[in-house]
Amino acid sequence: MGNGFLQAHYLIYCAEYPKEWYTDVRFSLGVFLFVLGMGINIHSDYLLRQLRKPGEIVYKIPQGGLFTYVSGANFLGEIIEWLGYALATWSIPALAFAFFSLCFLGMQAFYHHRFYLKTFEDYPKSRKALIPFIF
Repeated sequence: MGNGFLQAHYLIYCAEYPKEWYTDVRFSLGVFLFVLGMGINIHSDYLLRQLRKPGEIVYKIPQGGLFTYVSGANFLGEIIEWLGYALATWSIPALAFAFFSLCFLGMQAFYHHRFYLKTFEDYPKSRKALIPFIF
């Protein structure tokens, strides 16, 4: 809620974007990244919801989409969303929240990855925590 207030306050009371801003590469790339991240996030959350049937409490290995490469595909999508938003708005509050999201969700992905590796002997060893092929 606090983040929403800060973002809205900045956009309503502080930001002044000239007409040319909407054709600026930062805005266009930011919107593209935001939509891409949202798509990744929605698809990843859908895959996670499909892992269990109602009432089931067993853990399962996520499969498909970016889960092929990373344990935290949903977290990666949200981080990309916020980085895109920060780029599109070119604002300090958005950049601060993108950085917070990267730090917080990056750690969540790390801990999820570690949990999967400890819990499942057959967990793919090549799968990374958050960034495909890197981390």
